[in-house]
Amino acid sequence: MHIKDFSLSAVVAGLLAVFISFAGPVAIVFQAARLAGLSEAMTSSWIWAISLGSGVAGLLLSYRLKMPVLAAWSTPGAALLVVSLPVVGIHQAVGAYIVSALLVLALGLSGAFKVLLEHVPKGIIAAMLAGVLFNFGAQAFVAIPGRPALVLCVLLAFLLGRRLAPRYATAAAMLVGTCFVLAGGDTHLGGVALTYATPVLIAPAWSWHAVFSVALPLTLVTLSGQHVPGLAVLQASGYQPPAKPIVALTAFVSLLLAPFGAHAINPSVIAASICTGVEANPDPAKRYVAGIAAGVFYLLIAVFGGTLGQLMAALPKELVVTLAGLALVGSITTGLVGLVSNEGHRDASVITFLVAASGMSLLGLGAAFWSLVIGALAYVILHQRWGGGARRAGGCEPAALKVKPSP
Repeated sequence: MHIKDFSLSAVVAGLLAVFISFAGPVAIVFQAARLAGLSEAMTSSWIWAISLGSGVAGLLLSYRLKMPVLAAWSTPGAALLVVSLPVVGIHQAVGAYIVSALLVLALGLSGAFKVLLEHVPKGIIAAMLAGVLFNFGAQAFVAIPGRPALVLCVLLAFLLGRRLAPRYATAAAMLVGTCFVLAGGDTHLGGVALTYATPVLIAPAWSWHAVFSVALPLTLVTLSGQHVPGLAVLQASGYQPPAKPIVALTAFVSLLLAPFGAHAINPSVIAASICTGVEANPDPAKRYVAGIAAGVFYLLIAVFGGTLGQLMAALPKELVVTLAGLALVGSITTGLVGLVSNEGHRDASVITFLVAASGMSLLGLGAAFWSLVIGALAYVILHQRWGGGARRAGGCEPAALKVKPSP
């Protein structure tokens, strides 16, 4: 980095990006860890691994490519683990993380990344994501009867934030919620101490169950929900990010850190938009400094991951659940929009969504896997050509609507 490229605004942008990355999504990680019964040491290791991976990948890519490439952990992937981690256990999950990282690495190095996404119906993947996240997002409102004043106060802060400053809505909700419980003395901060994170090596276990229930869905939502929009954020700001090195490096970092609990490292989406705008630096060629700064802040958080774990554990469960649910509003919205916007296979997408949202389990495989299987079957039957006949565009449109068949 050239010293002439340095600017305080870029450093501040990097700091804000990292803060937003942790403000809501980290609550999802802690919720998954709590439901799976992970120890404080394993949870701290998980935070250490995803923070270290995000920092190293973002720092290296920003420096090498001279553009603000921020890395982060997969938020929809973490949400998937809320459902699957308690079922498969941490050892099988780590095995699935390794398989997923290898799949993404192979796609990145081979250049098949874009080819795969072009052939997999986007509405099916979006519907699976929305369905899996739906019940988890709804938990934000299920928590209302337990602590109505707290949850409603957080919800109001989130809604006002979405209206006035959408980027900072989750951070505002977290700040208000934390102040609320501090004012009421409803925390256990007495046991919180400044502690360093200690990595815990977790032995992987292998099973087809974990591969199909965790690795395959994790790979698809990470590629479609993080890599594609992450690259699009850079392109929208006038950059030309090379997909191959970005996908390959983040996958390689994921592979190295999977035995310590990291589920997936990938390009950031929401936080990255802070570092790619004029707020970071009027000169686009110097905004890469914001990416480097964000990487350094991630590394600092990785060092003190144990303290972060203690802080989250000291907060009321209802606050963590609410923040985690509200943090997924953007991902759920993206999934629902993708579900209905792909008219060519909308019916199959709706079926996929219903299966994923049902939470069903069959033959030891969860709803995320079966939603893809049943959704793909529906896609083939409803929307693919049969013989020489025309492909149907809809499938089950209401009778009142006149739908012109596709040519």
